[in-house]
Amino acid sequence: MIRKIVTALVLIALALVLISFAVANRQVVVVSLDPFDQGNPALVFSQPMYLVIFIVLIVGVVLGGCAAWLRQAKWRARARRAEAQASALRARLNEHDAAATAAPADERLRLIVPPPAA
Repeated sequence: MIRKIVTALVLIALALVLISFAVANRQVVVVSLDPFDQGNPALVFSQPMYLVIFIVLIVGVVLGGCAAWLRQAKWRARARRAEAQASALRARLNEHDAAATAAPADERLRLIVPPPAA
């Protein structure tokens, strides 16, 4: 219950900050993606400044997430191999337990103590 309240408060505060940022940066900016011709660029966008910053922020978060996911690939592969190994060992253990309980009491392994030497 407390976690939901704290999450709601943090999200409300974040929303207020983002809304105030968007209201303060409504002016239109020109973004040119042509580094060679500044006088007559081939690709130009005219958008509000807050929208440009939000898009750059979202693209950065997505690229960072992809980079982290790719960097962790070897750990995920190791976890899959370990899980497969554990499943195989559990199956062998279950087979062994089933065979041990199915055998009659006389055929089960017993500890035999040799008689004392005289």
